[in-house]
Amino acid sequence: DLPKLPPEATVAHDHCRDCCKKEKDRGDHDDDGSSPLVFDPIPPPRIPIRQPQSSSSSSQPQLQFPVHRIYCVGRNYADHAIEMGGHPDREAPFFFTKPATGLVVVVCGDNHNDDNNNNDTNSMGGGNDNTDNNKHVISTKIPYPLATNNLHHEIELVVAVGRGGANIATEQAHHSIYGYAVGVDLTRRDLQAKAKHARRPWDSAKAFDRSAPCSAIVPHDDWREAQTLLVPQSGLSSSHSASSSSSSSSSSPSIWLSVNGQERQRGRLTQMIWSVPEIIAALSQQFHLQQGDLIFTGTPAGVGPLERGDVVRGGVPGLAELEFEIV
Repeated sequence: DLPKLPPEATVAHDHCRDCCKKEKDRGDHDDDGSSPLVFDPIPPPRIPIRQPQSSSSSSQPQLQFPVHRIYCVGRNYADHAIEMGGHPDREAPFFFTKPATGLVVVVCGDNHNDDNNNNDTNSMGGGNDNTDNNKHVISTKIPYPLATNNLHHEIELVVAVGRGGANIATEQAHHSIYGYAVGVDLTRRDLQAKAKHARRPWDSAKAFDRSAPCSAIVPHDDWREAQTLLVPQSGLSSSHSASSSSSSSSSSPSIWLSVNGQERQRGRLTQMIWSVPEIIAALSQQFHLQQGDLIFTGTPAGVGPLERGDVVRGGVPGLAELEFEIV
């Protein structure tokens, strides 16, 4: 039998119970989460899910992906690591984050063709009919951010997490993937340089509002190239050079970015030092991943500055494209 509580403990328990009941009656304490808030919370941003071409958009509601957090992988392409003054060796991946307020949804005409070398397909414009190039309108405009004179672009494949977890094995990581998108990691490079010099975090350089433009999400099963991303990389030695880049399969998905019609970045997704499953596994060792998380998986070489009035386009053929203007 359990020991009986002493009389003073019983009195204290009854007093606490009575107080809680009075607080609940007054509305001071409510266990159902309906207590009044000081202000209405900002709803989580949402990214539309691209419907398969075979489905009828008029008969199905537009699915939305609610965004929880945004993670980014640093220096996941050898050539980019070199241009940033780093080493291309396959050291453990490192991560930084952006706030959900960094997300800018860029819903454009998606690129469904298979020409990996064409970076001028399908005019963009927020879903508008842009068959007349003279009437092409850029619907997404991103203000030049505060506190910088050196804003840079970094085109990236984005992974949308559909199932969370911690300490996920690489072999099981594909179960966490909901789909993919194309995003741009906008970076205040001058602030990043100062942070690096002072050995400080990169938050001010990376984690600002409207720093993460992103296309609509394509579910994993609806992108036929998705399986090529699930193969773990075999490793990368310091003999990176341009030859290692060109040695990647020419049939693997490409990723590109142009500014004012001039190509700045181009690479292949199989050139990532760490594959998508390896990224998810490593990230889940440091954070408990949740449904709604986004993972920006790194950028190829060619990052560079943006000015007001620049038009940025980028994409992955067969997956999605995006376009926006810096204003």
